[in-house]
Amino acid sequence: MFSSPRLHPALLGAVSLLALSGCMVGPNFVPPRPAVPTSYTQGTSASSYVSGGAVNPQWWNSFNDPELTRLENTAVSQNLDLQIATQRMLEAEAQAQIEGAVLYPNIGFNASYSREGLSDKGVVQALGGGGGAGIPVSGIPPFDVYQYGLQASYDLDLWGKNRRTAEAAVAAAAGSVEARRAALLNVETQVASNYIQLRGTQSVLAITQKNLDSANQLVALTVERQQAGLTTALDVANARATAAQIASQIPTLTAERDALINQLGLLLGQTPSAFPPELLAAAPVPLTPPSVPIGLPAGLLRRRPDVREAEDKLHSATAEVGVAVAQFFPDFSLTGSVALQALQLKNLNELSALTYAVGPTLSLPLFEGGQLHGQLKLRKAQQKEAAIGYAKTVLTAFYQVDNALSAYTNEHATLTALTQDTQQSQIALSLAEEQYKQGLVDYLTVLTAQQAYLTAQQTQALALETLGTDLVTLYQSLGGGWQDAPGSTGG
Repeated sequence: MFSSPRLHPALLGAVSLLALSGCMVGPNFVPPRPAVPTSYTQGTSASSYVSGGAVNPQWWNSFNDPELTRLENTAVSQNLDLQIATQRMLEAEAQAQIEGAVLYPNIGFNASYSREGLSDKGVVQALGGGGGAGIPVSGIPPFDVYQYGLQASYDLDLWGKNRRTAEAAVAAAAGSVEARRAALLNVETQVASNYIQLRGTQSVLAITQKNLDSANQLVALTVERQQAGLTTALDVANARATAAQIASQIPTLTAERDALINQLGLLLGQTPSAFPPELLAAAPVPLTPPSVPIGLPAGLLRRRPDVREAEDKLHSATAEVGVAVAQFFPDFSLTGSVALQALQLKNLNELSALTYAVGPTLSLPLFEGGQLHGQLKLRKAQQKEAAIGYAKTVLTAFYQVDNALSAYTNEHATLTALTQDTQQSQIALSLAEEQYKQGLVDYLTVLTAQQAYLTAQQTQALALETLGTDLVTLYQSLGGGWQDAPGSTGG
């Protein structure tokens, strides 16, 4: 009759130690609480173009441009850099699962068959056999051994080494989620910036082509006046030189337009042949909203994925210090096996064929040449580096917001002045052309007014483009664009 064996005293002691497994050496991670200003230096009180409302996660919709919205949605689903970041996130999550598995018992099944023959110089000889007065080896023929059963092992993790390792891996996985969110935000801002630059370049190109038409008309007028004896060949040469100078800008602008279209195609993960041709058609630069909600500084650190990632890196580095500390302490584990073993297959399922082994294992580092001390020193240095990196990331975030706010609000003043410059330059050119036709001024006056008007138009169009890209930069510095974006992992 089979009866359960009593637990060995050593095993009972190991089980008692398991109750202490809540102990975890090393520092516990405490989320940093950096000083946060009550308002931005370039805040809502300094400009009427921003407000303290909540940042819109899908900020590109504030431009009211359906084409931009379509491009953003396509990029989020097809951008290759974002897909790479997604796979890295999944890799980190899988690694955390691997590291966490050591917290649980390891149980496995095994089955074996072997054919064995005894040596006359082996165990039998030690028992008095091998041709002596004991067991004659020659009388023991080779035999079969059948066995199957379960094996189990469990690390008691008394000092929390495994739990610290799992904690570090989970924090690293959380950091990879934030890295993906940062990649998502970067893709969204690149798409918006390139699209606005494309529309700005198309506007400048259209302005240049229109001015070229006007310059060619002025060339024709100057030729007619020369033929009528009202002007000289010098004026004709100046008019043609001006037209040629304007025409020389068109190939460069066309190349810039094509490069921006190709860059958008790359961001969308599309080949040049698959890119929509409608972007070749000129369209106005998207207008910025009258007022932009920028939120409060207290919320910036939770919106910015790079700050959140830096905090996760600090968490992981802190847990790694705990792993290094735990290496100095004894390691306790339990191992056990239960199996059925028989020399004949037909006896394999009998209780008398039962065999088992169970007991604790203790390992303690005695001398390792300073490896453990070096490892601890390394982990502490890495934790300090992560803490400094977090502080720098936070500081950089506030400076980036202030710089973006300053650039955006001041660009409004620049655009207002350039708009007036364009209006007055147009009036001056119209007056100069009319007076030239009447013979009241020389061609140099017309040429100067023409150049001034072209420059004013181009500069105004570029300022409108800059205003849009400054707003995109502001949204990026505020950390908006991943919380509820299509394809995001959530906020």
